[in-house]
Parts: sequence; structure tokens; C-alpha cells
Amino acid sequence: MPPSPVASPPTTAERTRQLRIVAASGLLGTAVEFYDFLVYGTVAALVFGELFFPGADPAVGTIAAFGTFAAGYVARPLGGILFGHFGDRLGRKSMLLLTMGLMGGASFLIGLLPTYDTIGVWAPVLLIALRVVQGIAIGGEWGGATLMVVEHAGERRRGLWSSFTQMGAPLGSLMSTAVVAYVVTLPEDDFAAWGWRLPFLLSVVLLGVGLFVRLKVVESPLFAEVKKDRSESRLPVLDVLRNPRPVLLACGVGIGAFTAQSLLTSYMIAYATGIGYARPQVLDALTVSAAVALVVLPCASALSDRIGRRPVVLAGALLSAATAFPVLTLVDSKSPGLLILAVVLGHGIAQSLMYGPLGALFSEMFGTKVRYTGASLGYQGATLVGAGFSPMIAGSLVAGSDSGTPVALLLCGGSLITALTVWFVRETSRSSLSGTADEVPHKEEVTA
Repeated sequence: MPPSPVASPPTTAERTRQLRIVAASGLLGTAVEFYDFLVYGTVAALVFGELFFPGADPAVGTIAAFGTFAAGYVARPLGGILFGHFGDRLGRKSMLLLTMGLMGGASFLIGLLPTYDTIGVWAPVLLIALRVVQGIAIGGEWGGATLMVVEHAGERRRGLWSSFTQMGAPLGSLMSTAVVAYVVTLPEDDFAAWGWRLPFLLSVVLLGVGLFVRLKVVESPLFAEVKKDRSESRLPVLDVLRNPRPVLLACGVGIGAFTAQSLLTSYMIAYATGIGYARPQVLDALTVSAAVALVVLPCASALSDRIGRRPVVLAGALLSAATAFPVLTLVDSKSPGLLILAVVLGHGIAQSLMYGPLGALFSEMFGTKVRYTGASLGYQGATLVGAGFSPMIAGSLVAGSDSGTPVALLLCGGSLITALTVWFVRETSRSSLSGTADEVPHKEEVTA
């Protein structure tokens, strides 16, 4: 029997073409996931209190609605562990298809969900259950999408290419706020009755587009080498937790970006409308901010390839901390123009500087065998602490103080945690991903 022909290695042109497909998949897939996830936060701020928690004080209803918002964030580390395990054992691509299907399905079902007036207490119970499914799905999405891009990219431009996945968050936000901005123009009774469902039902269309692109992606070459050698980690989460320092550092570095994202997008809708802004004015500000972020993110990520991940993240954290109180002062001015300036400064610029390099940075902190699990745990841990509870805490404190000062304090505090933690992370922009493919970095390799 003649020997099987040996496949020739891909040409430079073929590798470049595949990298572009992977980057497009990361951008579109993550945008769809974040659209679904952020639509919930936007609609929760506008109408979920009265639809799923009726009879409560308006402030209590808002806190309860954001409690279901937090449930999604609590589930994200679980998704990171679950999909990280199978992503490190079976491959990145299959997990990405599964996470997208779960997210799109959960969002579509939320759009069909009966409210409290129809099925009573089962309405908030089912809402929370579907929110948890969303959280599990997005917990596995980011790690897989980012690693596919980073592991396909060359050594010199990992930051720039990984920014396509990072851009999925503002693109998803842009899509979600644009769709919600349209449906809130409906008469208030129509919006409360059926208009709020439309953004969730639209998920089916976006899901189809995302899956079509994602099916064209080939498996990560670095993971393919691990699979070829049959050297996969049996229990990636245990291998990661044997030396938890990289995960804890990644979590600390990401807290500032996610605190800013949560407070200046989802929570800002509830806060700004509560002090007198019209809903369309707030959504316009978020739309402009997301558009600015789409420009700043790739610039920040490309800059991190040249000068390092740490300086760019540190600059964003310090800028966010320094502008936290001025940003809230601008919001409290009740001027629509100054509201746009505030959100653009705090979210579109400062948050993007912190967020842009994280995809490459977190990927570079872990070896190939445990990279999906390690990067996902660090990222989702940061979202849980920074974004999951910030809106609920801010809503409680603002309701008690009748002032926006607690929001500024939370924003400043999260940014300073990032600024402090980044000093303890070694610079990774010049490290080789294949050179760390066999293990989690040792303690001495992750310190400054």
C-alpha cells in the first residue's frame, strides 16, 4: 500500500488569507455575542424593572433588574472553565460554534418570554435562567475567539490582529444601542408591550451570519501541534490553578476596563434617564462612544505591539482614574452635548486604552495547552468583579445618597486597581507563544 501523501505546508498567501478569515470570524462572532449580552443590559435599564418586578419601588425594580444582569456575569467564569476545558482538550473551533449557538438561542427565547403579568413569579425565574445561559456562552466565547486570532497571527503583530476580537465589544454595543434607539421611538405603551422584544428576536439573523463565517475557519495551528503530539492537558483548570498567580494578575489588570464598560454603558442609561435625560439622548451618547472605540481599540492594540502591553494599559487606567469625577460632573450637567463628551472620554478613549491590549496580553500569559482555560478565567474573573456587580452597587449607593459621587468612586477605584496590578505583570509583547506551549508560566516568569 503506497504511503499517504504528506500535505505541503501552507504558503504565505494562504496563511494571510486564513488569518483574515479568522480575524473576521473573531470580529463578527464576538460582536454577535456582545450584541446579545449588551441588549439585555440596555433593555434591563429601560423596562425590565416594571415588566418582571412589578409593584416594587422604582429604585428597587432597577436593582432587581440589574441583579439578573449580574447573574449573567456570575455565570461567565463557569463558561470560561467549561469551554476552556474542552477548548484545550478538543480544539478552539468547535467550542466557538457551540458558544454562539447557545447565546443566540438564549437571546431569542428572552424575546419570547412572558412577563410577570402573564405567568407570575416564573417570569423572573426564567429570565434569570436564560441570563445564566448567556453568561455561560459568552464566558467561553471571548477566550476561543481571541486565541484563534492570536495563535494564527505572527509574533510581531499579535496585538493588532487580536484587536479585531476586542472590537467585537463596541461593535456589538453599537448594534445593540442602534436597535434599541430605534425601538424606543415607539409609543411607550407599544415599547413596553412588544417593542422591547424586537432586539432579542433579531439575534436569529445575526446568529446565522456569525455561524456562516465561523464555519470557514480552520483550527489554531499551535493547538493542532499539541493535538498532533497527543500532549493535551487532561484537566486544564487544575494545571492553571496549581500556579494561580497569572490568573489573579490577569483578573486585576482587567477590572478597570470592565468597571468602566459597565458603569458608562448599561448603568449610565438608568442613571442619566433618572436625572432627566431623554432615552434617545443617552443612546446617542453610547452610539458615538462605541464608534470612537472602534477607532481607538486597534490604535491602542497596534501601539502595544510597538511599546508593550503594559504602558498602554497603564496609560488608560491612569486616564480613567483622573477623569472619573470630571466625567460624572459632565453627566450631571444635564447637557446632551456634555453627556456625549463624558461617555466618549470615559468609555470611548480611556476604557479602550485599557481594553485593547488585553486579548494579546492574556493569551501571552499562558501556554498553549492551558491557554483557553487560563485566559478565559482571567478575563471572566475581571468581568465578574469589574462589571457584574458595579451597576447593582452603583444603583444601591446612588439611591441612598441621591448623588452621582458613588459612580465616580467606583470608576476611579476600578481603574486604580488596574494601574496597580499592571506593575506586577511582566511585559509579554516579545514573548513566543510556541515557546510557552507546554506549561503555565512559572512565578518568576510573570513578575515584573
